[in-house]
Amino acid sequence: MSYDVLIKNGTVVDGTGAPRQRADVAIAGGKIAAIGKVTEGAKRVIDASDLIVTPGFVDPHTHYDAQICWDPMFTSSSWHGVTSLVMGNCGVGLAPCKPEAREIAAWDLVNVEAIPFDVLAKGVTWDWTTFPEYMNAAQKRGVGLNVGFMAPLTPFRHFVMGEESMDRAATPEETAKIKALIREAMQAGAMGLSTTNGPQHIGYQGRPLACRLSSREELTAYCNVLKELDRGVIELALNDSPSMVSESDYDLLNHLLTESNRPVTWLALLNRDDKPELCLETLHQTESLLKRGAIPQVTCRPLIIQINLRNPFIFANMPSWKPAFNQTVETQINLYRDAAFRTAFRKALQEPRIFSDKTLWSRLNVKEVNNPAMKSLEGKSVAQIAQDRRADSLDTFFELAIEDNLDIQFTMELFNADESRIPELITDSRTMIGLSDGGAHVDMLCDAGYCTYLIGTWVRDRSAMTLEHAVRRITSEPASFFGLKDRGRLAVGMAADVTIFDYNTIGSGKRA
Repeated sequence: MSYDVLIKNGTVVDGTGAPRQRADVAIAGGKIAAIGKVTEGAKRVIDASDLIVTPGFVDPHTHYDAQICWDPMFTSSSWHGVTSLVMGNCGVGLAPCKPEAREIAAWDLVNVEAIPFDVLAKGVTWDWTTFPEYMNAAQKRGVGLNVGFMAPLTPFRHFVMGEESMDRAATPEETAKIKALIREAMQAGAMGLSTTNGPQHIGYQGRPLACRLSSREELTAYCNVLKELDRGVIELALNDSPSMVSESDYDLLNHLLTESNRPVTWLALLNRDDKPELCLETLHQTESLLKRGAIPQVTCRPLIIQINLRNPFIFANMPSWKPAFNQTVETQINLYRDAAFRTAFRKALQEPRIFSDKTLWSRLNVKEVNNPAMKSLEGKSVAQIAQDRRADSLDTFFELAIEDNLDIQFTMELFNADESRIPELITDSRTMIGLSDGGAHVDMLCDAGYCTYLIGTWVRDRSAMTLEHAVRRITSEPASFFGLKDRGRLAVGMAADVTIFDYNTIGSGKRA
């Protein structure tokens, strides 16, 4: 017998948590045909001596909804061993979509996921109207990885309600139509439903992302689709106050679990400097939900973001910033000069959700400028520059942006800045490792390399967990959550999704 591919002499870590073993892996017809000592030949032989052989990594949280049109390899995820990914998260996406709503859908992605409008205008093919047609278009176009599609609630509401979807709840008649479309998507192969109630998730014209206006009656109807089909999962972004689950958040999670009778993953648990024990407190607070199938997502990296004032997504949860979105540079500069706008921002910082006026300016650094006269400021904090100028830090922040015609890039460690607190989250079985946001926020961050960071940093360099445990956390665990029965493990009969790497060199820098 001759196999299609034979991976010889590798150290196999199978994704179950079982001890590693030296073995060959034979592949035939796209499936794993044998693991052990293989003596037969193959059309292609890969020498994996001194290398680790694992299941392909599974990324549960990406936003390649538009990038799928021009990049079949889903960079940067594919560079880091990811072979399966889930997109259509946070209730935002491009299908279903009527031709007259294409601009609305595009601006939703601009505002929520920071994907430039010009890129969307030139790159999105729009060779679909319905959600099944969107999935079929991807299949016809061809993709290099396994792609799982969540049904994002916002475009479904747009499809039935038009622009009123951004103003109100659906009527019973509209709810029935939206429910029918979600059922159609699920029957076509969607993996579940996604939504958000995060106030920073604003869409077209700075209006609330449509899914945020769903009534409980609506959510009941949509969740019931999953209950009636007895499959699928729900993804929910809870981002009003990161890592905190308020009473209303708890009630919403409970509602989704009850009405769908399916697992729910929510975003996110991230360590905060101002409340270092909050993540563990939240896990304790939500224990009864966790036992019923809820699971929060965490990341293994410090969350380092870039901030620019052309697309100020990071401030979108502050109502005073609404006029800054989707405007010309000239309009934005005039707004940032306005004393009333600055006063409103200063007041908002006194009631911090993400930022605190006490810590923001000392941690916010100038990363890059376009104005040659400002090059000496790169690497300095806003607080330091304000001190040098004998000026107020908030005023200095806006003046720097204006002096560089809004091209300036700021950077800061927003969450997980204390890396000593990361292991307690990534080793906890009550959490899911993910949050790469692959394809989104490319002007702010790129955490698509979290899988290689996990192994290089937390396994090899810092011994926070075993290799077997780390591989299981990014393969079989997310695969099981999403019902990917033939992925996430190396075993005979499973799909031949394989990642091979050098344990001595694998890794991803903080700022990759």
